[in-house]
Amino acid sequence: MPIRPLAAALALLPLSLHAAPDPADWEAVLDEARGQTVYWNAWAGEERINDYIQWAGRQVAERFDIELVHVKLGDTAEAVSRVLAEKQAGNHERGNVDLIWINGENFATMKANDLLFGPWSEQAPHYPLTDPENTPAVRYDWTIPVDGLELPWSSSQVVFYYDTALVEEHPRSMPELLDWARENPGDFTYARVPNFLGNAFITQALLELADDTERFYAPVEDADFEAATAPLWEFLDALHPHLWRSGRAFPANSAELRRLMGDGEISIGLSFSTTEASGAIANFELPDTVRSYVHDGGMIGNMSFLAIPYNAQHKAGAMVVADFLLSPEAQAEKQDPVVWGSNTVLSLETLNEADRARFEDIDLGIATLSPDELGTVLGQPHPSWVDALEAAWQARYVGN
Repeated sequence: MPIRPLAAALALLPLSLHAAPDPADWEAVLDEARGQTVYWNAWAGEERINDYIQWAGRQVAERFDIELVHVKLGDTAEAVSRVLAEKQAGNHERGNVDLIWINGENFATMKANDLLFGPWSEQAPHYPLTDPENTPAVRYDWTIPVDGLELPWSSSQVVFYYDTALVEEHPRSMPELLDWARENPGDFTYARVPNFLGNAFITQALLELADDTERFYAPVEDADFEAATAPLWEFLDALHPHLWRSGRAFPANSAELRRLMGDGEISIGLSFSTTEASGAIANFELPDTVRSYVHDGGMIGNMSFLAIPYNAQHKAGAMVVADFLLSPEAQAEKQDPVVWGSNTVLSLETLNEADRARFEDIDLGIATLSPDELGTVLGQPHPSWVDALEAAWQARYVGN
């Protein structure tokens, strides 16, 4: 999903003492949720995601008498800005955002400025199925403690995909990718920064090329940014002339990148979904000769979450919708590559036999790597690094 910082200065105002449903009394939450309309602010850049949200809307309408409205975003920061504007205007009880698909920078911004309802997420009935005691990723969002303010929803990892009919041997590291691009000019590109996939690519390169990665998991102001990022800019400066359109233009998002591959304009692409290539093959967007691969040193991965603003009007309905989205049924539907292909955050060991079978029966597709083949997952750096990298990338390459 796209994750961008809130650029404006954040004014803090006192919070309302408006009563909210107690997540510890889930029956009361269910009772209060009936008849509510939940406005879910979620990125709308992929039709398969939009279709999944429509499916979820039908489910919560039938089961809980909740109307789910997808407020379609081009960027998650739009919803953060809306909540902030309401707070600045003194609207502490009748906010227009009930639920947000969120992580990383935007979560850090909202948490730091008291824009979130909670804690609530650890009281959601399906939360124990994430096995939180053995899964630290559900309690830390890009190094920031979640503290019960958002519910894990989706797990992602960067993978590359390539057309085996055109590429005999794929690269296994960023230096090898540079060598390959020099030998195959125009056959690779990545999404334009600050799109989340563009951010992922430059962050992956940053981690792979650095001698010391520990600095990236602390706030950026604690490090020498110029020295820490020098290997990245040296790499990108060398790579860009060999990209599609010589690096003078970049696809806007994953869907455009996929179209370039489908049209044969490039032969290597990348995704933040391990099953995207298989789903695209099943939907006839990519040829069946496409396969996925990862770099030997590991690939960036993270979780995305569902959060409720502090002034949401329909907190009970939002909690019920979020908990349904964490259910084995909804998670298995989401993981099917034909539907979406977004990986579950549930620990399969915690599931009963019937629910575990939901996942075991999913055909992940011919281009999807097995868990063992996905290799090491690299954690996302501290959110402040993304802000700084975006600004530096824009200053260095936009207009060049």
